[in-house]
Amino acid sequence: MMHPHPIIEYTKHYADICKNKDQIPEERFQEYHVNRGLRDQKGNGVLVGLTNISRVDGFDITDGKRVPCEGKLWYRGYNAIELIKGLGDSRYGFEEAAYLLLFGDLPNAEQLRTFNEMLVDVRTLPSNFARDIIMKAPSRDLMNSITRSVLTLASYDPWIGDPSLGNVLRQCMALISAFPMLAVYGYHAYNHYINDGSLYIHRPRPELSTAENLLMMLRPDKQYTELEAHVLDIALILHMEHGGGNNSTFTTRAVTSAGSDTYSVVAAALSSLKGSKHGGANLKVVEMMRDLKTNVGDITDKEAVETYLRKLLAGEAFDRKGLIYGMGHAVYSLSDPRAVVFKDFVEKLAHAKGRDEDYALYATIAETAPRLIAEKRKIYKGVCLNVDFYSGFVYSMLGIPIELYTPIFAIARIVGWSAHRLEELINADKIMRPAYRSVMAGPRDYIPLAKRQ
Repeated sequence: MMHPHPIIEYTKHYADICKNKDQIPEERFQEYHVNRGLRDQKGNGVLVGLTNISRVDGFDITDGKRVPCEGKLWYRGYNAIELIKGLGDSRYGFEEAAYLLLFGDLPNAEQLRTFNEMLVDVRTLPSNFARDIIMKAPSRDLMNSITRSVLTLASYDPWIGDPSLGNVLRQCMALISAFPMLAVYGYHAYNHYINDGSLYIHRPRPELSTAENLLMMLRPDKQYTELEAHVLDIALILHMEHGGGNNSTFTTRAVTSAGSDTYSVVAAALSSLKGSKHGGANLKVVEMMRDLKTNVGDITDKEAVETYLRKLLAGEAFDRKGLIYGMGHAVYSLSDPRAVVFKDFVEKLAHAKGRDEDYALYATIAETAPRLIAEKRKIYKGVCLNVDFYSGFVYSMLGIPIELYTPIFAIARIVGWSAHRLEELINADKIMRPAYRSVMAGPRDYIPLAKRQ
């Protein structure tokens, strides 16, 4: 373990001073009707814009009242579950869904072929970029590694500051194509230089889908099964877009409104997504499940599992936060449609991987946790498991290292960010500048230095 920097003891003292000076009592927020987190006490978000790209439904309106409903996720007017069902068992859908979000309609066969060719054309990194940029500064924080790579790519773009839609779309498509390489190569650099593992760099193949290329580049032998690639493809589609109100997408639109370039906008979105309250949520599920297995002798014993879950809610287990990770969502009430459609794919993969007992444990928690949460806390909209509950489990079955879990989220969500950046450029002509009410003390009389205590 690294020893703390000597200045830490000094800054601890001043951190306490900051806390004493800057702590604003909760009642002041209520006094001025400030919705913390930009959500009111019923979970409604503050309306800050309009979008054609997607919609998230957690409630129906009946007789003027909000009534919890089974969750729905819409991409450009299409039910996301229907899009996935439409793929069947033989087609990969990431590129098709990306076309839909970027251009507003499902592509026909010729349009999809052309779009795929365009993605292949820009699926390159500058000469020696992997060696000089990614390999020379390996980091265990792969989100920071990707962000650094994105900002460095800006220096290779002679049209970085051109805000025309055609140029921004070119930049977005190049980043969509490059993200799997930035993430996987960043992992290989970390694994080699920090973990002392073997180093290998596989180039993406033009005939493969994004999901196939990701698995191929990650694995030493380049091998994967169709089931593995299809399940990863579904995961990418489900994480691709989720309305304009999530933190990283709102960050995308806010920084776009300031007139910044595409690379800076995406770097800001990545910085948001890496947060434990946003894209890092599936890591918490995995860590929680590890703790459960350590502390529950028989994971097939439903009563023992329930006892552990009660300890979680009481703040007596795992990280003592009183949370069952993977449960609950800011918008969905009765169900998260992404989790609903993902469940069957997760079960198939678990059976193929000999992980049926682990899947049964997840099923037990999915059945038990909402009831326990409802018993302990006042719930205004119901509690459902969310897609993060399953995604970490899927990635573990695919042999994807935990360091790549959030980067895979980014590989998917860069599509949604791109669509929202374009929409913001088309519709908005003002910088986003929300208001903060000042509650500082004052006015105060100036005190000369010699007289200050």
